[in-house]
Amino acid sequence: MEESGISRATVEIMQKHDFRVRKKYGQNFLVDPRVLNKIIEAADIRREDCVLEIGPGLGTMTALLAQRAGRVVAVEIDKMLMPILEETLSGYDNVILINDDILKVDMKNIVEAYNGGRPVKVVANLPYYITTPIIMALFESHVPLESVTVMVQKEVADRMKAEPGTKDYGALSLAVQYHARPEIVANVPPNCFIPRPGVGSAVIRLSRHKEPPVRVKDETMLFALIRASFNQRRKTLVNAVSNAQGLNVTKEQALQALERLGLSPSVRGEELSLEQFSMLAGELQP
Repeated sequence: MEESGISRATVEIMQKHDFRVRKKYGQNFLVDPRVLNKIIEAADIRREDCVLEIGPGLGTMTALLAQRAGRVVAVEIDKMLMPILEETLSGYDNVILINDDILKVDMKNIVEAYNGGRPVKVVANLPYYITTPIIMALFESHVPLESVTVMVQKEVADRMKAEPGTKDYGALSLAVQYHARPEIVANVPPNCFIPRPGVGSAVIRLSRHKEPPVRVKDETMLFALIRASFNQRRKTLVNAVSNAQGLNVTKEQALQALERLGLSPSVRGEELSLEQFSMLAGELQP
């Protein structure tokens, strides 16, 4: 179906069910078939796959996923959308609809129940206000994942992929790159959605690492160090880390650790790579 056809069908479904977009859920429905197909292609959906879709909306992408995958488990927070989803997806017996908040459900239980604990592929058009919490929850809860292919705000996609020393580089870049390899698949203008968002979007694929690219004794320590280093970007790393509550690192300890690693005492967090942060975490480990 062409873009105008999907747009028209989307409006007709919303009118039929008297559905109004609710701002609190950040709803922007993707209606461009070219972008929908790019997401499906990037996610590399196959018949043996189980897909976890977060926020199926009106079910447009869910239907495309169901045509490719063995099973689609779609988690939708808005109960007003459930009757619409049941209608639009009635022709697919391989779709499971769950009305719940993805940040409150036990995602590991979902994967166990519907895919026998084997890795799933996540596909989503994420509400922009909650993108980072959802992505980090997927990784940090150690849900068995093969990949995460999502539509996000362009600015967030750039931050996920950013390299050391660039303006977009920060704690999110390091957290995502510790868990996965990011690749921006497509940039998406506002006119591909109903209603139109006020910002540009991007499709990003995060391919889960089989093993993290760096070895650390304590992941919690590593990410506490990273967060402290970026909480006050203008400060030197030494000052940011020694002032951070909970790290219990003195200025002298931070200076000595940097010296042992051959790093300048005036270095800032944005200059360090993931490997350098992992080495610094090791040096500061009690």
